[in-house]
Parts: sequence; C-alpha cells; structure tokens
Amino acid sequence: MRTLILILCSITSIFSFAQDTTKWQVAAPFGPHKTVKFTVDEGTWMNLDVSPDGKEVAFDLLGDIYTMPISGGKASCIAQGIPFEMQPRYTPDGKRLLFTSDRGGGDNVWIMDRDGENKRQITQESFRLLNQAIPTPDGNYLLARKHFTSTRSLGA
Repeated sequence: MRTLILILCSITSIFSFAQDTTKWQVAAPFGPHKTVKFTVDEGTWMNLDVSPDGKEVAFDLLGDIYTMPISGGKASCIAQGIPFEMQPRYTPDGKRLLFTSDRGGGDNVWIMDRDGENKRQITQESFRLLNQAIPTPDGNYLLARKHFTSTRSLGA
C-alpha cells in the first residue's frame, strides 16, 4: 500500500514560516497535513534497473523506491516518505543502490544498502542539481547528469 502525505498550508502558516529561522527539512511535514492511503497496480514514467545477479529489479513509483523478484510477486518499498526518490541503479557488486533524492534540499545522488538501510548523500550540489547516476563497471566511480538550464525550464 502506498502512503501519500498531502501538505496543505494556509497563508498564515506560510508567512509565519518565512519569519522562522530554523532550517527547513525536506523529510519533515510542513504545516497541517493528512495521510491518504491508496493502492496501485501499474505505473508510468518509472525508472527500472535489474540487479547484477539477475534475480531482482529496483524501480521508482510516485517518488518512492521498490524492489521485487524479477519473476514477479510483491514489491517491497525500501525508500519512502516525503522526499522524492527516484532512478535506482544497482552497484556492480549488487550490494547497494545509487538513487536520486531531494531529501537534502535539492536533487543529489545518494546511496543505500540493497535493503534500503544506511542511506547517505554522495553529492552536495545546491545549484546545478544531479540525477541519473550510474557506477563505472569496477564500482570505483559514478557518473551523473548535471542539470543545466538556460532560458527554458527544462534541463539541457
């Protein structure tokens, strides 16, 4: 079951936040919110990767990351919540997943164990944001796309 948190802000709460000097946290709800539960059985505009051993797939759906056996079955959510997480990619040894997340304030490359534990931020970009990380075959480096814009809002 997928959980979605809707953030509903009043004009008063927006202005009071502007005066607040505490650092904003992407993963913490802001203002009044309500949890809505729903179930899906298909998706579009998803990113998918197959594990090096060929036994599992990792995919994103609605800002969360899931894994499931390649033969089918029940998907397990390994990254969920308010941050938008996408583009999972297995490391060559199959022990970890690279992914893109905004949980640090903007889209950056993160890494986590294959089961979703031990998430940590790899890149620290604040202006030219990064996404679509892929590891080199030896697992020693990663390549990522930097988001450049000019007069249009789409990345170049």
